[in-house]
Amino acid sequence: MIPASQTGIRPKAILFILLCLTLIVASFLSLNLQFAAFFDPGTLRKMGLFIAELLVPNWTSAFWLKLLPAALETLAMSALGTLIAFVFGLALAIPASKQVPGQISVVRSSARWTLSALRSVPELMWAALLLISAGLGPMSGTLALALHTTGVLGRMFAEALENAPKENEFALSVRGISRSKIFFFVQIPQIAPQLISYSLYRWENNIRAATVLGIVGAGGLGQMLSYYLSLFKMPETSSILLVMIGLVLLVDMLSAKLRRVLA
Repeated sequence: MIPASQTGIRPKAILFILLCLTLIVASFLSLNLQFAAFFDPGTLRKMGLFIAELLVPNWTSAFWLKLLPAALETLAMSALGTLIAFVFGLALAIPASKQVPGQISVVRSSARWTLSALRSVPELMWAALLLISAGLGPMSGTLALALHTTGVLGRMFAEALENAPKENEFALSVRGISRSKIFFFVQIPQIAPQLISYSLYRWENNIRAATVLGIVGAGGLGQMLSYYLSLFKMPETSSILLVMIGLVLLVDMLSAKLRRVLA
């Protein structure tokens, strides 16, 4: 028998794989998944009818004129939420990273805990909480996106700052250049492509999240989707879904083009 050390497989790795497999098996046993009911002929027939109704969108110009302001509202929510998150995420990433010499560990830990708390709460929960204070409409949706995305971008920005090359920073510091000038004129330009790439990626995610937030009353296409879906108006629902798909594809293409320009 060949020892595990000679095959390149470590005992800890084997134990980890076994634990993951055990967790997967336990999950299947505890969830009571009813696959037979899912593939029941009656269920499949209902699903087929539902999909058939969705394949006939409402193409009337009057309805599509209603969709345009809602689509622009969803796009504006995602863009503004991402922009706010970019600013506050970068502001929190500086103390959360290990770039400030002599920084008190409590400050770094507090910044990291703040970022963790912000991204741990889903956008939908943030929107539900903000609806109480900000009321119905795009304001609560924008703030919900901004809060959650701040936690995500702040963590990414902090890692980018920590992994930035240190050669130029050291060369300038020995020449007496101040830390603030090194940070703003050397470190930030070095990681600027990463910061923009991360932000564009989160914008793509936020355009999808903004449509979901509308279901709880945060405005945009999601609010229209919730309304027409609750009335079982499938043609209108199908048209809204088409606009959502088009909006996501538009943002994806725009962000991909910007990434190519940065590269």
